[in-house]
Amino acid sequence: MRTAKIRAILGGALLLLSVLASASATQTMSIPSEHPNPQRISVQTQGSGPDVILIPGLASSRDIWAGLAATLRKSHRVHLVELAGFAGTPAISSPQGKVIVSAVDALADYIQSQNIQAPAIIGHSLGGEMALMLGARHPDQVGRLMIVDALPFYTLMIDPAATTETAARHAAAMRDLLLRQSPEQLMEFQKASINRLVKTGAVKPALVTAAINSDRKTVADAVYELMITDLRPELARIKAPIEILYAYDALYGIPAASVDAMYRQAYASASDIHFTRIDDSFHFVMLDQPERFSTAVESFLNK
Repeated sequence: MRTAKIRAILGGALLLLSVLASASATQTMSIPSEHPNPQRISVQTQGSGPDVILIPGLASSRDIWAGLAATLRKSHRVHLVELAGFAGTPAISSPQGKVIVSAVDALADYIQSQNIQAPAIIGHSLGGEMALMLGARHPDQVGRLMIVDALPFYTLMIDPAATTETAARHAAAMRDLLLRQSPEQLMEFQKASINRLVKTGAVKPALVTAAINSDRKTVADAVYELMITDLRPELARIKAPIEILYAYDALYGIPAASVDAMYRQAYASASDIHFTRIDDSFHFVMLDQPERFSTAVESFLNK
């Protein structure tokens, strides 16, 4: 595997998404929610049947799942999660700066309070990290997991030999950069970065809108937490089957086999795991390849 190219192409995805997502320090009114958790998450439900919980990524709206949810709600009860501080949902002050851990605990409380039995969890990017953490730390509350374009330790994309200790320096630098740059600087970078996160032009404005309506400190704290969190030692605790779905495109400039190897190595300690690669897609697989993605989800849910 060509480490330099992995860093430049795949590792850039986290950096780009982080900067993209933090273009504004302002917030707007939250989307109305049927099941609000004023602490960390809000959840909207659609349809009826077996439960499926959909978690978006960094500074993303639940609307990234709109196409998938329109199909799933015909036969499932769909729970659309949105994190406080992301995409216009009001931020919650956190002195410890914990975004992911707090949201996972809130999601576990939601599953328990709603008496949801063995739900399927589908998480994209940071939402995939949340899904893994939920499965490892609340194993009896999860039926099966689909992790979309996410690794158990994101900093591996930047440094394949990273540890939580060495990652802290990179994470602090990234957090500080996000907090000190002007909205104008971030907006200019955002215009370039979005083109490397999604190929489909029609969906780009909505992603930009979600980003600029996200709270800057929440996003910066989430990036820091994401970069120092290594879930590889916890993967063996997960009882549920795991489906890893990830993107590949020839524009990455590296062989697909190298990307395959990176994912398999990162998840080597997981027991019940399956890998699906979707080609001709960037990071937002559900937007670049909605039909292939929907087919993969259907297969995942029917196993």
